[in-house]
Amino acid sequence: MPYENISELPKSVRNLPSRAKTLYMKAYNGCWEDSESTEDAAREKASHEAAWSAVKEQYEKDDETGEWVKSDEIAGKRSRHVMRHRKSRPSGATSQVKAHA
Repeated sequence: MPYENISELPKSVRNLPSRAKTLYMKAYNGCWEDSESTEDAAREKASHEAAWSAVKEQYEKDDETGEWVKSDEIAGKRSRHVMRHRKSRPSGATSQVKAHA
């Protein structure tokens, strides 16, 4: 059954950011509408799968905080961490790694 507003979403979605919840609801409702001829249980399962897929295309769970964030925010965080890690290496360590590669 399609959702009319975000407050109706399942508990598993409540920890998502508000934009991700909206994305989930729109993807769920779109899939629900597209599969009118399918049995309700299968239709609901497919709609939830499509909704999670849509969310995971744009968001991911931060391993450190457990919060859902935009994928590009996590990528930026990883890039900063890698750059910080590379800066902390002694200059000879980089060339030794390349020599062994």
